[in-house]
Amino acid sequence: MKPAFKTIALIGKQDDPRIGPTLQTLAAFLKQQQVDIILDENTARILPGHGLEAGDRQLIGRRCDLAIVVGGDGTLLNVARTLADFGVPVVGIHLGRLGFLADITPDVMIQNIGEILGGHYIEEERFLLHAVIQRSGGAVGDSDAFNDVVVHKWNVARMIELETYIDDNFVSNERSDGLIVATPTGSTAYALSGGGPILHPTLDAILLVPISPHTLSHRPIVVAGSSKIEIVCSESNREKIQATCDGQISFGLEPGDRVVIRKKERTVRLVHPVYHDHYEILRAKLHWSENP
Repeated sequence: MKPAFKTIALIGKQDDPRIGPTLQTLAAFLKQQQVDIILDENTARILPGHGLEAGDRQLIGRRCDLAIVVGGDGTLLNVARTLADFGVPVVGIHLGRLGFLADITPDVMIQNIGEILGGHYIEEERFLLHAVIQRSGGAVGDSDAFNDVVVHKWNVARMIELETYIDDNFVSNERSDGLIVATPTGSTAYALSGGGPILHPTLDAILLVPISPHTLSHRPIVVAGSSKIEIVCSESNREKIQATCDGQISFGLEPGDRVVIRKKERTVRLVHPVYHDHYEILRAKLHWSENP
């Protein structure tokens, strides 16, 4: 039987030598399955003598029909943002703690990847956010986010003032430590620690969670996934503010700047083993099944 995926990218957590043995085991197995392998160029630096073709994300996006990510959720977030426009499905193998996204453990890795190559897997689509930073009527930066876009204070023990608009309708003027705008995927990340609800990852909805608001009546809200969200940095702010996407990409903001956030058209394709159960992961990560 021919494998369901013919050209597979191997992408590991950057600058982490612990991924070496796992990647070598994966590469050996994939060669046995007569699968073409492309190693991410950054990953190749920590695997001397790997003997594999290496390339950047553009090459991987053009040529691969599956990406296997070894590391954790942070690594998978990065890969998802860079490969979404190419439509390359992504599967995650976590090293260490169980991830919400990287849900295959090394001890069953070969079995699970073998099943996936045989066409036995679950695939789901999840959406990203796209944020544009506007200043004086023009765009000065933009980025995608798989988990969240966060507008927040920058190492200052003072609150900032933000105005929020949804579909051009004024919603609130609040003083807080910031505001989290999250996808359903991101509802189990920073938004969860901010008191936001957990959204099922297939929902077409966007979550807004204030960070330590001065007025306790400012509560998390959920809006339609088609909504345009606009966060305006008040002209009265004298503190440093930044916008952060997935905790990995940051933009410095000035008074009067606008952060415009919409759902990205292209989705992330996540591949899971056939036994994948979202609620089982929630129970394990959040310790819901422990006796009180």
